[in-house]
Amino acid sequence: MHIRSRALSRAPLAPTLLPRLWLALAALIFASLTLAAHAEDRVVRIGYQKYGTLVLLKGRGNLEPKLKALGYRVQWSEFPSGPPLLEALNAGAIDFGSAGETPPIFAQAASDALAYVAHEPAAPQGETILVPKASPIRSVADLRGKKVALNKGSNVHYLLVRALDAAGLSLADITPVYLAPADGRAAFERGAVDAWVIWDPFFAAAEAGGNARVLADGTGLVPNHQFYLSSREFSARNGAALDAVVAAVAEVDAWAKDNTDAAAKELSPSVGIPAPILAAALRRQTYGIRPLDPAVTAEQQRIADTFHGLGLVPKAVDIAGAVRKPGS
Repeated sequence: MHIRSRALSRAPLAPTLLPRLWLALAALIFASLTLAAHAEDRVVRIGYQKYGTLVLLKGRGNLEPKLKALGYRVQWSEFPSGPPLLEALNAGAIDFGSAGETPPIFAQAASDALAYVAHEPAAPQGETILVPKASPIRSVADLRGKKVALNKGSNVHYLLVRALDAAGLSLADITPVYLAPADGRAAFERGAVDAWVIWDPFFAAAEAGGNARVLADGTGLVPNHQFYLSSREFSARNGAALDAVVAAVAEVDAWAKDNTDAAAKELSPSVGIPAPILAAALRRQTYGIRPLDPAVTAEQQRIADTFHGLGLVPKAVDIAGAVRKPGS
């Protein structure tokens, strides 16, 4: 009787325990599937332009294995120039990209999302002010009253400001015509503008066309750094992945420095410019990705202060506060 009473007293417990066990097991399975899904969803979204190290990185496939080992995949998006690329970064549409000196400053003025990750050494000969070969314009001072095409908010915007200032002029003394590179070249070639401020490889292509003359390049005026940028949020949450991207860029950078002609051949299909012309542009480029040091940070701050002083940037921006610390 005693044994039977114990068995009978336990019998009702089974139905109450089973639902709890099933619920616990279901919760465990759900949690595992959720974690797996999140792991599969981890992605580094990279914005690139038709020309530069990032498009070489995309083509050579060096990055994908590095990120796969960390549980990430890569998503690539192409942009025509730095300003729209950084608009996408500010909007959270991409996580990493590169641009010249000026676009990050405009992006900082619009949002505090941006973080400077690294830079390439100065390449002042990679941007220029062009005039037609037969133009009577012989110096920057001769641009007074002339129409000058440029991509607004790009690195050459600062080149034009500095060149005009050195010649005793300002933007008020010319007529800026804000055009994207392709439209700028078309306007330049049909004589709709008197000068065109542009960067490589568009510079090299115009030079090879035979009807362009260099009025001035960045030598002695601007450093012309290339910056690699991310969002502060992505940098804070994905430091290892960001370090892997920088390491992959460094590898491709080192290869391109020693293999200019081969790099030009790889870039030619995406850029739509013959390899020999691209090789000329690549020889004006600098190589060696590195973190921002105080000197480069100060140079970038001078550009920001100049644009703010001209009223082109609506508020002061702090460059040092947006510089990512390596490994963070």
